[in-house]
Amino acid sequence: MHVDKLTLIYFGCLIVAVILHEISHGVVALWFGDRTAKDAGRLTLNPVPHIDPFGSIVMPALGALTGIPVIAWAKPVPVNPMRMRHPGRDLVFVSLAGPASNFILMVISALAARQLYLNSAPNVVRFQDLPTGILILFSFAFVNMFLGVFNLLPIPPLDGSALIERVLPREWLPHWYRFRPYGMLVLFAMFFMFTGVVASVFDPLYNRLFDFVFG
Repeated sequence: MHVDKLTLIYFGCLIVAVILHEISHGVVALWFGDRTAKDAGRLTLNPVPHIDPFGSIVMPALGALTGIPVIAWAKPVPVNPMRMRHPGRDLVFVSLAGPASNFILMVISALAARQLYLNSAPNVVRFQDLPTGILILFSFAFVNMFLGVFNLLPIPPLDGSALIERVLPREWLPHWYRFRPYGMLVLFAMFFMFTGVVASVFDPLYNRLFDFVFG
């Protein structure tokens, strides 16, 4: 089955962004005294230790080949709050590190794509005819924007759910813990059953990013 260049670029950018997202969790955990990720060999740009066979290969490839939403995830970086100096506070920053890294990468990539476009291809009419470098930078900006927003959703096992656990009243936690094992089912339902809802959130963000880079 034919896979076009734009899909391959998106696929590659998504895998890189997901891995950097996970590394950022481990780096911030190390800042706060937790060496678990470092000792496990997860603070590396080598993609092999981060790959989840299903989430990093099967799901993205399935999306690229069939046209269903392309989603991906890496193996979560191991974190031990008990090795942190202030576990309750520090774990919040560790959880925020992933989305924060995505937003920083989004800004850098979008600015670079905009500058490269203005300098080399301002008269190109069709998106797919843009130079490959611009397509890569714009795609990297978009997937990082997507991952940053997506991971802030308060659905387990996303980073937003860890933040919810920090602020929920104690008496609500047992109900939350009963819901937590079903988080992945909720996420799959969002992507494969309620794609219109997902599109209504992310399409305007994509359009704003597109207008910034190419407007």
